[in-house]
Amino acid sequence: MTNPANAPESFSALRTIDLRGTALGHAALKAALPRPENDSASAAETVQQIIGDVRTRGFPALAELAHRFDGVEQSTTRVPAESMRRALENLDPTVRRALEESIRRATRFAAAQVPAPASVDFGDGATVTQRWEPVRRVGLYVPGGLAVYPSSVIMNVVPALAAGVGSIALASPPQREFGGLPHPTILAAAELLGITEVHAMGGAQAIAAFAYGIEAPAAPGPAGIEPVDVITGPGNVFVATAKRLVKGAVGIDAEAGPTEIAILADADATARYVAADMISQAEHDPNAAAVLVTDSVDLADAVRGELELQTRTTKHADRVMAALSGRQSAVILVDDLEAGLRVCNAYAAEHLEILTAEPAAVAARVTAAGAVFVGEHSPVSLGDYSAGSNHVLPTSGTAAFASGLNVLTFLKAIQVIEYPAAALREVGSHVIALADAEDLPAHGDAVKQRLERG
Repeated sequence: MTNPANAPESFSALRTIDLRGTALGHAALKAALPRPENDSASAAETVQQIIGDVRTRGFPALAELAHRFDGVEQSTTRVPAESMRRALENLDPTVRRALEESIRRATRFAAAQVPAPASVDFGDGATVTQRWEPVRRVGLYVPGGLAVYPSSVIMNVVPALAAGVGSIALASPPQREFGGLPHPTILAAAELLGITEVHAMGGAQAIAAFAYGIEAPAAPGPAGIEPVDVITGPGNVFVATAKRLVKGAVGIDAEAGPTEIAILADADATARYVAADMISQAEHDPNAAAVLVTDSVDLADAVRGELELQTRTTKHADRVMAALSGRQSAVILVDDLEAGLRVCNAYAAEHLEILTAEPAAVAARVTAAGAVFVGEHSPVSLGDYSAGSNHVLPTSGTAAFASGLNVLTFLKAIQVIEYPAAALREVGSHVIALADAEDLPAHGDAVKQRLERG
């Protein structure tokens, strides 16, 4: 679909950050990189009020918020089983096949992530073992907003299933045009995966309901929501802020912000591919970030030309232009690929594409990214849907210390220590010495009493 009326006249709005000839340290380099405005502080007060209201009043608060934000009337958040079945029956067969293939690939990769237990024998029968247990119950959030994300249903649900989670609840915002239920494609994807508990609720209120639960009133009336142990899934600033505020009461995957793509490219990269990939992420959200890191001025100029051409024919031209002209997007010029790699590791992108002469060798040196896409035929959109990887990834530089959603998100490591008497005798004096050094003599006494008994 063309959109000539809204097409940009030029891409001078995509700013250039010229780092050539500089030798910045890591902190200074991070400060020089493009980032969006952080408005989580302004959202925090509103989100805190919503969380408190949901905790205090339960379902009536959810119903009022659904009316205020989504324009729907609710007697329950729970999506009927019949609506789930009907959504799958009415799903476009082409979309169904695509979802099934995405599920198949994601399931294979998730199954390979399940860790094996570890055990060490210290002699005399002393063993320390680590085993993995799934969390009891999870709440998975699938956003609504400017797009429909059945792929996010897959990305949330598949690793939870692979981890062996026994109770899975999913939430997605109610849609007025679909009778107050989530988008039918969301429901169809959940039905494909066998998820029976789906709630029509969105925003910070959904996070609060999952974290603290909603008491079920006496029948007849809306069903309750049992609290969960872990909440995962992307969302807007209100969802991300709510996840931060409930962290501790529950575990979370990350505070996902607007999507971002960084592309490390040299003079041999294909400009139209670079531009297409920048546009593909920019169409998510006006706050999405698209960053090109290159040592080639010629490539940068060619990419700007391609951005102008391709944006003229993309459906969401206004949204794309807003994202590319925002302070979060830029072309970053560097002296060479070595400098470009330092920039990328400091930026810690959610998605990082490597479009260089030897992309695999460069990718092996990436130390901070949510996901790395290697070579011209591995675009980010492949990972968004059908690569088998997970698209719920750390944003806003948090890939420096955080990981994308995976099976481990839903597992707990439990250590099991078993020492018979002989093994305790061998190490007991060391325990007593350390207990005395820390002025915790009762710790040592707990061992002495056992040693004295022989």
